[in-house]
Amino acid sequence: MPSDSASCAATLNSAAAATQENTISAAPRLHAGSTAFRATARAMFVGGFCTFSMLYSMQPLMPMFAHDFALSPAAASSVLSVPTTGLALALIPASFLADKVGRKPVMNIALSLAALLMLLAAFAPSFQQFLYLRAIFGVVLAGLPAVAMAYLSEEVEPLSLGHSIGLYIAGNALGGMSGRFLAAVIADHFGWRAAVLALGVLGVAGAIEFWRSLPDSRHFKPLPLNLAELRRDVSSHFADGGLPWLFLSAFLFMGCFVSLYNYLGFRLLAAPFNLSHSVLGFVFSLYMVGIWASAWVGRMADRFGRRNMLWLMVLLMAAGLVCTLADSLWLMVPGIALFTFGFFGGHSVASSWIGRRAQRGKALASAFYLTAYYLGSSVVGSFSGLLWGMGKWNGVAAMIALGLVMLLLIALRLRKLEPLAV
Repeated sequence: MPSDSASCAATLNSAAAATQENTISAAPRLHAGSTAFRATARAMFVGGFCTFSMLYSMQPLMPMFAHDFALSPAAASSVLSVPTTGLALALIPASFLADKVGRKPVMNIALSLAALLMLLAAFAPSFQQFLYLRAIFGVVLAGLPAVAMAYLSEEVEPLSLGHSIGLYIAGNALGGMSGRFLAAVIADHFGWRAAVLALGVLGVAGAIEFWRSLPDSRHFKPLPLNLAELRRDVSSHFADGGLPWLFLSAFLFMGCFVSLYNYLGFRLLAAPFNLSHSVLGFVFSLYMVGIWASAWVGRMADRFGRRNMLWLMVLLMAAGLVCTLADSLWLMVPGIALFTFGFFGGHSVASSWIGRRAQRGKALASAFYLTAYYLGSSVVGSFSGLLWGMGKWNGVAAMIALGLVMLLLIALRLRKLEPLAV
């Protein structure tokens, strides 16, 4: 039998835990217009901006890596495929860790370590060491995208949640565009090391602002890992008639998109275009089209149905791809814009469909989608480089075209999918 003091201590601990849980549940959620909401929105915008700027800023620098280290385009593309592989594999473990220790600590540490690794990469003496740092960078960075949506869903009231998530996604898109543009312009004048260093400094400043601005969690409750429930959720997702195809669509959408942007620099820096890296940075700013596309196509999907919009976005990507085959900037640039619009529209439709199809374990379903998304970036993006070596841009375009055909077949299959009862 336990002693009286032990029983008293246990009673006091139970009472304290119950009081803490009641305090957490009673805490008001953040609403648009409040000081705490503005701080949260600012922090998440900065976090999304830094995540994508540090991750994707390597794309316009790939021709420089190929030249300086005597690499093939496929080998140079590893500066993106290696960290996205690490990120993809670490997403689900990072979400489990955040369920144990909390959302804010995981995100703070992830962004801070990623920024420091970016700084170190600028001084890497060899390409191999640069890749090692980029691999670790991808693993630690996963802590932010794996947890951001969960934090917002817990802390922000439902009526303001769309606004806060929209700002986070806008930060992603703007960061992806700005990182590419800044890297291209700085590298053109000072070399790729200066560009990587500048993005690292930007990441450190962003990590400090994120740490300073993000309010502490008030609704987080540690969750134990329940293996039996996890198995049920996984079985439920892969037994669904639509979710596995949506996971595959994420792999193909991102694989096609990254393949186009990975090797775009090699095409536009060579004849007949002969662009400078600075001008190439402006071409990469077409990524900005995605911010408008995601919002507009999302509204159209709400109005006309996701099954009626997904295949149209694939056709837009195909039309844009055909335009990139021309040796004229007057066709090339609109083609890139059209392809980018179709990608962001299709990704918006597919990712929002996940939450509607998943009957249980919605967070895990989203994690599977994101894992497939980033794996597509690394696997398809790298393989397209081998086709560049065989047929230059026509080889890459052939790979993308194959992916788009598969996407169209998936979209048409999903179009016939029986809607779930609401």
